[in-house]
Amino acid sequence: MPDESPLDQFRSVLAGTARAVAEVPELEVAWTADGPSQTGTNLRLPMPGRALPAAQVAEARGFADGMALKLRLHNEAMHGRAAPIEPLARACYDAIEQVRYEALGSDGYAGIRGNLDAATTVRIASDPITRAIRPEDVPLPTALAMLLREKLTGQAVPEAAQVGTAMVRSWIEARAGADLEGLADLMGDQKAFQSLALEMLGHLDLTKSPDEADDGGDEDEGEQADDQAEDQPDASDDGAEQQPSEVAGETTEGDEQGEDQEQTEASDEDADADMADEGEEGMLPTRPNRPWTDLPESWEYKAYTTQYDEVVSATELCDEEELTRLRAYLDAQLKGLQGIVTRLANRLQRRLMAQQNRSWDFDQEEGLLDAARLARVVISPGHSLSYKIERDVEFKDTVVTLLIDNSGSMRGRPISIAAISADIMARTLERCGVKTEVLGFTTRAWKGGQSREAWLSGGKPAHPGRLNDLRHIIYKKADEPWRRARKNLGLMMREGLLKENIDGEALLWAHTRLLARPEDRRILMVISDGAPVDDSTLSVNSAGYLEQHLRRVIDWIEKQSPVQLVAIGIGHDVTRYYRRAVTIMDVEQLGGTMVEQLAGLFEDDD
Repeated sequence: MPDESPLDQFRSVLAGTARAVAEVPELEVAWTADGPSQTGTNLRLPMPGRALPAAQVAEARGFADGMALKLRLHNEAMHGRAAPIEPLARACYDAIEQVRYEALGSDGYAGIRGNLDAATTVRIASDPITRAIRPEDVPLPTALAMLLREKLTGQAVPEAAQVGTAMVRSWIEARAGADLEGLADLMGDQKAFQSLALEMLGHLDLTKSPDEADDGGDEDEGEQADDQAEDQPDASDDGAEQQPSEVAGETTEGDEQGEDQEQTEASDEDADADMADEGEEGMLPTRPNRPWTDLPESWEYKAYTTQYDEVVSATELCDEEELTRLRAYLDAQLKGLQGIVTRLANRLQRRLMAQQNRSWDFDQEEGLLDAARLARVVISPGHSLSYKIERDVEFKDTVVTLLIDNSGSMRGRPISIAAISADIMARTLERCGVKTEVLGFTTRAWKGGQSREAWLSGGKPAHPGRLNDLRHIIYKKADEPWRRARKNLGLMMREGLLKENIDGEALLWAHTRLLARPEDRRILMVISDGAPVDDSTLSVNSAGYLEQHLRRVIDWIEKQSPVQLVAIGIGHDVTRYYRRAVTIMDVEQLGGTMVEQLAGLFEDDD
């Protein structure tokens, strides 16, 4: 049309091209200021500026071509059936499949190849591989994808990823070089390709054989992931061949214990989900609003004593002057992330505010002209029901609790990112009229405390239960303005604060606080980097004592409580505990992941 701007013409042409590449006439293309995403045949692409800068145009085309090729050349059901259960292996499996269908679709089409190259460059720019300084810092899924892309297309590894990829190239090629060559010959056969891909993951020690999985049933369940990470260099084939990304990607040794029982529990949960779910993947199940005080008596969990437990505010643990200093230290640690902070805050605010005005009443006598009724307007101009009116949707009164793991393994960058992400959430949600509470959990002592001393003086009775003093910290109350609680988040930087973690009781504490709130919608977001571990408790109880309790608490909340529960694991697979969860391998992804998970909860229909 002559009245269309160049931007409108570009969008129209790109949508038509995507439909042609995908061979899906009903494919829909929407434009967003957020990251690109795909849901079925609905694509969301980054919108270029009105001047159509060449780099932004190529980026939009690249993401559109990649998504279209996935629809045309990728069988999702086949892919999912063969997917490995190990989180790091699954990430590698997904990454190399994307390389396959993009390489196959671009073969012989220089334009598509150039577009995909632009999209890859954009993805790599924010990938942890660009910041890796040691082999163990290199994300293995990205490195594998870059090496396979090199084999399939002949294109060099993007400049930003070359240093990181070079750190692990010899290790990968020594173990899986022949597999990479073989995958190049199977590009057009997805089933054969994924079969060889699984063999390659086994050669890289990312998946276990059935025999190894069975043998894992007798392993001790109580060891923490970071203990395993400390032992990792000695477990490699020789001093120079430590496997990269294992520290970030492996689960604890105890993860394999009771695997059959976990599968049975998972089957039961799936059955419950089938009964309650509305049929859309990722939606939370409908839960009966039963009395929250009706805690099961069959949990077989107890504390030896609760006399020494404490719930404290941040201001009780250090004075005002120290809090000010710690907050300044936190701000200095993350000075370079201010641009990211602003973008995340704006993205979340846009998505939440969009929930408040998103419905229309159609067939009205006045209002905005309904584009879907244009034909009727032309044929019958006198028809009075050709308009629509935007209707305000009731935005449920909401409270969000962020429960942050304050264990010792979070020390350093993870706790810094968690603190600043909580700060972003609290500030942004307050703008949107959503109240936010920020809580932390740890213990008062390492390897016990006064509780253990009491147990020792009491004659060391068998099976004493939890044997450490809990410390639950209130950084920000739900009714407290963000500006008053801002300093409190600096407490997470205090040396000696982070000790051990007993997740199950922390969840119950945060959950109880939420249920006492008057808001209609209550959301609990847990941020953790490991399974519950307390040496004092695990040394005198069964190996899975704390983990079993955590599973039962989560199951009870997800099935019986009105609270919506979501978890984010940092380098730790929390998806095996929580029904709605995501695992990230780099703490830099935490802020964006929190935004997406929280926005997803608001967008779900209750």
